Amino acid sequence: MEPRLSTTPFGRRSLTLAHVASQANAKTRPPEKAVHKWNIFRAICTAKSALGVTERALAVLDALLSFHPETVLTGEGLIVFPSNQQLSLRAHGMPMATLRRHLAALVDAGLIVRRDSPNGKRYARKGRAGEIEFAFGFDLAPLVVRAEEFEALAAEVEAEARALRLVRERITICRRDIAKMIATGIEEGVPSRLAGQGPAEWAEIHQIYRAIMARVPRSPTLLTLEPIAEELSLLADEILNILESHIKIQNMSGNESHIERHKQNSNLDTLPDLEPCFPESRGVDVAPVPEPKRVPEGSFPLGMVLDACPDLIDYSKGGIASWRDFLATVAVVRPMLGISPSAWEDAIGVMDEVQASVVVAAILQRGEAISSAGGYLRELTRKAQANEFSLGPMLMALIGSRKREKKRA
Repeated sequence: MEPRLSTTPFGRRSLTLAHVASQANAKTRPPEKAVHKWNIFRAICTAKSALGVTERALAVLDALLSFHPETVLTGEGLIVFPSNQQLSLRAHGMPMATLRRHLAALVDAGLIVRRDSPNGKRYARKGRAGEIEFAFGFDLAPLVVRAEEFEALAAEVEAEARALRLVRERITICRRDIAKMIATGIEEGVPSRLAGQGPAEWAEIHQIYRAIMARVPRSPTLLTLEPIAEELSLLADEILNILESHIKIQNMSGNESHIERHKQNSNLDTLPDLEPCFPESRGVDVAPVPEPKRVPEGSFPLGMVLDACPDLIDYSKGGIASWRDFLATVAVVRPMLGISPSAWEDAIGVMDEVQASVVVAAILQRGEAISSAGGYLRELTRKAQANEFSLGPMLMALIGSRKREKKRA
């Protein structure tokens, strides 16, 4: 008489319609169909989020597959029957309660089917020749039946991950381009529009850029990043057009001036002096050339400051390798943040130039958290004058915040 495979689980475990559907799906497996168990396991690992299983549950599935003696899943005999103790050992010493919970999760996800014996034990009945006639344990047939589904889900997940990686790269390139092009526009005095000169208007463009970046969530998805990447690309193209238009205007002006100089010098009757004449002066004291101002060293290492405020590097021309580069970059960022010259002079009067520049870099790093950079700098200047402010805690807080964000990412 043929043995009957159980439909319901042993003990107090309940039967759901999803379990019935999984068992019915397992019966549709063609006997001749064969799949490589480790290939399908890799596909399930890739699509684990879509299937609703965790890494610990996949460790249990890995252990179950290891009890099947063949590499290919096909034909009959797809039921494995290890004890919980043996499963725990192959699942790297997983506790029994955790093991039972993840086995239930695999059953609920339709990856395996429970075939319980009358007493709930897992074992196999063998014939006279020693072959296994039937067994009670976990049926791996759903892995064979749903192999194409798992592979399709894995392909979708990989395609989405690749698209997310590409849009992240696009945003990174746009961020770098926008920051450095804005810095170039301010340093070169490029008008950001047809009328008017640049600093205030470039600061307005910078605010638009910061507003777009503020919409990037902590856990970004492809749907949230695609429109942001598109807006950044449009903004970068617009800024590039402004710079290119300025170069064309400069070239046209240079050509006209070049032609005018030729016309002026075309008169052969008047030859210009080959050497300029200087008025005679005797006993005139020549003022000594002042030595270039030495950049003061900060009370904190430059590497530590850049580790706390890495956004400042995006506004530098060729990187920040010294305090001189640091101060030059801060001079570009100050008007973009809306810090007035008077607020800057007050800050330098209380703190030295390096410390005040470090504060500006920290304000830039905090971004949208500070509504008024100039007012915030004045407040910190007032606290520094009253010995109520120190740079150390501010830098350590920024470094700690970046480390926490990296762990969350």
